[in-house]
Amino acid sequence: MTSESSHTVDSNRALTIRSLVIGALGSAVLTASSLFIALRLGALPWPIVFAALASVGALRLMGGHNLHEANVCHAAMSAGSMVAGGLAFTIPGLWMLGGADVSLVQVLAASLAGTVLGLAACAMLQPYFIREQRLAYPIGVSAAETLRATSDTGGKGGRLLFGGMGFSAIYALLRDVFGILPQYLGLTTAVPGVTLGIYNSPMMLSMGFMIGVVPALVWFGGTLVGSLLIGAGLPALGVCTIEEAAALRQCLGLGLMFGVGAGIVVKGLLPVVKRLASSEKTVPGTESDAGERMRRLHASRSFVGVSAAVAAAIAATLLGLGLLPSVILVAGSWFCVYLSGWLTGTTGVNPMELFGVMVLLLLQVLFHQVTTASLFLAAAVVAVACGIGGDVMNDLKAGDELGTDPHDQFMGMVVGGLVGAVVAACMLMVLKTTYGADQFGGNGMFVAAQASVVATMAGGIPNVPAFVVGVIAGAAGAIAGLPIMTLGLGVYLPFTTSSGVIVGALVRLAVDRRAKDKTPEERARVNAGGQTLASGFLGGESLVGVITALILMFGMLAS
Repeated sequence: MTSESSHTVDSNRALTIRSLVIGALGSAVLTASSLFIALRLGALPWPIVFAALASVGALRLMGGHNLHEANVCHAAMSAGSMVAGGLAFTIPGLWMLGGADVSLVQVLAASLAGTVLGLAACAMLQPYFIREQRLAYPIGVSAAETLRATSDTGGKGGRLLFGGMGFSAIYALLRDVFGILPQYLGLTTAVPGVTLGIYNSPMMLSMGFMIGVVPALVWFGGTLVGSLLIGAGLPALGVCTIEEAAALRQCLGLGLMFGVGAGIVVKGLLPVVKRLASSEKTVPGTESDAGERMRRLHASRSFVGVSAAVAAAIAATLLGLGLLPSVILVAGSWFCVYLSGWLTGTTGVNPMELFGVMVLLLLQVLFHQVTTASLFLAAAVVAVACGIGGDVMNDLKAGDELGTDPHDQFMGMVVGGLVGAVVAACMLMVLKTTYGADQFGGNGMFVAAQASVVATMAGGIPNVPAFVVGVIAGAAGAIAGLPIMTLGLGVYLPFTTSSGVIVGALVRLAVDRRAKDKTPEERARVNAGGQTLASGFLGGESLVGVITALILMFGMLAS
């Protein structure tokens, strides 16, 4: 590509020493802030757009910016943040249960093992998800639009993106920092068993706009089933208590997502993965074949094998799992990264802690001798693998949009991911040592809401029949080609989270209807403008989330 601005240096250089150094330093900062916000606020905004802007700014300060070099830099910078999420969403659950504990060496080992597995899995999946299936990856597209707009700040695309970003950022500041705007719209608990309302978020609205009407409707349909039919309806009929209905909803949603994975395997996932791991991608000889090969990330069998062996060895020794449980952990991690990559690509949501719970429960059922501490460390491995997997696939989508060599991007992700793995593990244990294990969960300083779900599930599946029904239905739906994964996510998530997505989808429907009588070129321009504006909305709110986390973290550490 040659659309860079006058500040551009050699447009063909993507992987440079300075991009890796800046990316590594940025990864350390973003990982620390992401860990803090995940523990303190119970949420973790995607840092990709923030990383894109920070990368461009840092490169310009060093004498010029290159769109592809900035892309590599931002990929390295954002890689560690979701590693932090994987640890924050699992390990504190062990401290909430009391008793067993883990060491820094064990947490660091789990963090590194999950990072290696996630990177290896994404290297295999990039050709399938991005080049063949063309999944949406709305967060990755937003990052690509941000990078592209830095070369077009005076053009319409740049005005739309940065206008939307500024509006969303101000909106989030008024809501989260100054408290002028409410967190939720129409919030009510008038219906026992469910909280109704819409999360007041430009980010969720833009997510619904970007993923499209049908996926959003399926998602919201699952929410209606989970929140209204199960969460409120069953207690109203006297079938069960509100608490039992909540457990049933969680287990059913978890079972549906787990079952989808099983169905995918039955339908032919293993042959697909084998083909992706093969070096026989295209027949050489034409320019188009050469271009396609360049845009595919090739994972050698030796790289995949070594990654699996290293992770299994770490799990068997440092995590105390033993050989066979470690092999199942590695296989389960790749299985869950596939599911995570699919969800991230189709919905923009990556429930990494749920995948950690899946493997934790599987190991718990198969191996009764595995200790509670080892189970939580295994869940952390899976959650980290899924977390960095979602981030990497978003970054690779951005690279595909911009034409950046995915191999250059992947090297940046390896550097940033490994830096993040070390920083996240060290910071988590520093916080635990400094403030005490009793500050995690409940009324403590660090709510760690997702980790509390893992702690609850670790005590056993609250509703086994609902989980089994979900697994069977999910597998059958996947084999039939139905969007059960998105449905299961809707069943699991609360009404207030999913309702914002359907609002965005309805806006998309209205825009599409108004543009249906226009020419194809005009419809394309309207769609591109809407996607760019939605990317700005998404990026602005996530930008404020990361900056707020940094301010809170440094303020707390200073005090």
